[in-house]
Amino acid sequence: MNLPEPNNKRVVIIGAGFAGISLAKKLRRLPLQVVVIDKHNYHTFQPLLYQVSTGGLEPDSIAYPVRKILKRLRNFYFRLAEVKKIDTIKRIVHTSVGDLHYDYLVIATGTRTNYFGNAEIEKFAMPMKSVPQALNIRSLVLQNFEKADNCIDLEERRALLNFSIIGAGPTGVELAGAFAELKKHVFPKDYRHLNIEEMEIHLFEGSNRVLPPMSKNASKKAHKFLLEFGVKIHLNTFVQNYNGKRLETNDEHTFNTKNFIWTAGVIGDPVKGFSKEVITDRGNRFKVNKYNQIGSLKNVFAIGDIAYMATEKYPNGHPQMAQPAIQQGELLAKNLNRMENGNPMLPFVYKNKGNMATIGRNKAVVDLPRLEFGGFFAWFIWMFVHLMSLVGFRNRVIVFFNWVYNYINYDKAARLIVRPFKRNV
Repeated sequence: MNLPEPNNKRVVIIGAGFAGISLAKKLRRLPLQVVVIDKHNYHTFQPLLYQVSTGGLEPDSIAYPVRKILKRLRNFYFRLAEVKKIDTIKRIVHTSVGDLHYDYLVIATGTRTNYFGNAEIEKFAMPMKSVPQALNIRSLVLQNFEKADNCIDLEERRALLNFSIIGAGPTGVELAGAFAELKKHVFPKDYRHLNIEEMEIHLFEGSNRVLPPMSKNASKKAHKFLLEFGVKIHLNTFVQNYNGKRLETNDEHTFNTKNFIWTAGVIGDPVKGFSKEVITDRGNRFKVNKYNQIGSLKNVFAIGDIAYMATEKYPNGHPQMAQPAIQQGELLAKNLNRMENGNPMLPFVYKNKGNMATIGRNKAVVDLPRLEFGGFFAWFIWMFVHLMSLVGFRNRVIVFFNWVYNYINYDKAARLIVRPFKRNV
């Protein structure tokens, strides 16, 4: 790999998600060479991916170049590459563009979609973990509406207009609400000769309530809001199979749908080169200690969604959300500085700042450490927090004006089939 030999120690960060970027930014003042490796040259603000998939935002509104985010780092390098394997004995990262020696290694690879071993579902489902996948959903939805507008066969048309979302966590709930808004405000104008009542939105959840990670109060309010939007909710229901058209559930119900979106769970995406003992059986995450170190390796760390740190309060590890990832990245930067200066490291303690989810126009739910509420004020808080969390002033301005436009005009302007979706099966 074409990199200069560092005068100081080298920190290699694998992954430019919330954890990796948070760490790299905090290393700005330290005398270290920082190398970030990622499969994409941009950071994605994943909480707003659902708005890209439903035409509310263009992808460049929620993505930002990694080099531009970290341009203030004195000794920073970025490499667009895929990590093949780690040699922890020789301290070498093997990548698709060459090998790289490290002094400190930080793995922040995040997660990938979990299909729970169902190969048939994996073949036909539409995941939503990246910008290209969100664009695939947008194209598929619009292509199916174009087909439905010209379809004579009633059963085929209903399958094209049936939206089945698997998983009622924050992503699934927000996606269902966004489709409901399209049905109410947008599609009737675009497809005036189509009976929009044939469009159905189904939300499937294996547990007994929507938004399982949030409070019961938030779940109850979200359930009510979704019903008001016309979403059909199926609780205690597991999808057992999907063949590209027909969905089968554990209670022997079937649904014909051409829009099958999978948000039912994630699994860790660890890199190769580590023993099975340091990776959890459930979740496929790296087992880390209170300093985010992997096993007995003092100079190798895992942070963010890929890290499994069992504590008394979080026996199953911390929530796989942005805040734990950001906080772990920030603390690790301090600990690397302390290690360089011969000081003991500080243990990680997660400060829960709350959870939130939006269901649609004027409706959201918010769980704060000491307060739970929903409705318009929660929706306003959700918008403000997400707007301020975006990387880059330009992105904040673009998203803000898009939201204002959408709110005033009851419209979502990014309804473009720029790259038609074709299933590779």
